[in-house]
Amino acid sequence: MMSATNVLDRYFENLEEQDRFSGVVLITQGESQLYAGAYGHASRPWKIRNTLNMRFDTASVTKLFTSIATLQLIDQGLLAFDTGVTGLLELDDTKIPKDVNVFHLLTHTSGIGDDCEEEDGENYEDLWKTKPNYSVTTAADFLPQFIHKPPNFPPGQSCRYCNCGFVLLGLMIEKVTGRTCRDYVRQNIFARAGMVHSDFFRMDRVHDNVAEGCDPIRDEGGNVVGWKKNIYSFPPIGSPDSGAYVTAFDLDRFLRAVKAGELLSPELTGAFLTPQVHYREKENWTMMYGYGLWFYVDKSDRVVCYQKEGINAGVSALIRHFPAQDIDVVVLSNMVGGVWKPVWKIHEMVVAEQLGA
Repeated sequence: MMSATNVLDRYFENLEEQDRFSGVVLITQGESQLYAGAYGHASRPWKIRNTLNMRFDTASVTKLFTSIATLQLIDQGLLAFDTGVTGLLELDDTKIPKDVNVFHLLTHTSGIGDDCEEEDGENYEDLWKTKPNYSVTTAADFLPQFIHKPPNFPPGQSCRYCNCGFVLLGLMIEKVTGRTCRDYVRQNIFARAGMVHSDFFRMDRVHDNVAEGCDPIRDEGGNVVGWKKNIYSFPPIGSPDSGAYVTAFDLDRFLRAVKAGELLSPELTGAFLTPQVHYREKENWTMMYGYGLWFYVDKSDRVVCYQKEGINAGVSALIRHFPAQDIDVVVLSNMVGGVWKPVWKIHEMVVAEQLGA
């Protein structure tokens, strides 16, 4: 019988041959490494292969770091779940409702207008057709893109994914700490969790072991006829809602540090790992949202897994945890759609108990 390792090796080799995956995969259970593999190219022009030590843009997985930073400041009494946004940030003359608070932003229940309404099918890349992406390098630079847009619903009345809610959280972090959100995350999350290879890197600077985002251009028959870099697709450096770079080992280390209570108080550690609001019903489960994590809850109200994912041009990233098995799955890709099929392939193997120590 073929081992799980051999099954996954062949699976990812096949995806790579079809130009459907480029990136790294890490699966752990407690202190044990169940699987690790690197596929595709970190640099296509120079034919440099990905390695397990390569650093990948995480897109919206970055929101986890902003969530933990916010919760740390709640632990310290510098913020509270009911802290109002507009008063603290002096945004009263905007379309952001005055009763939007930290809880709403963390749980995507604020209803505020987003700079790109992705749930309506808008494309984030289109924002930069009329505005240079290199002009947005701080959290405050995002404000003109959304603060005058009308809200989608009153705060707390629904749940709708909102990138700019985390921009506001980042600005609140900066307001109460006197530091940039990036610096706060570096010192209080990356350093404390032992994420020694993680950071925020500018796309227009040279950094070691950083995978370049690149997506295939296909003809009508699905054949790859070229590759497109993502250098004009989003701002050149990460923000509170997107763009931190990590290794697979660092991202796994981060989640295990959170679960071990190394970054938050016991009360807020428990809250972070607990579903908070209803999002939508699926055929086999309910999707719920917490303070940064998505939760998949089955019909018996059991959390089957929780995760955070990110996607952008030339980027896709995901970390998923299975509580019953204590298995972490990290998939990082320097392609826009790289992680989705692989993570569900691995999900099926975990649930069927074909993967585990």
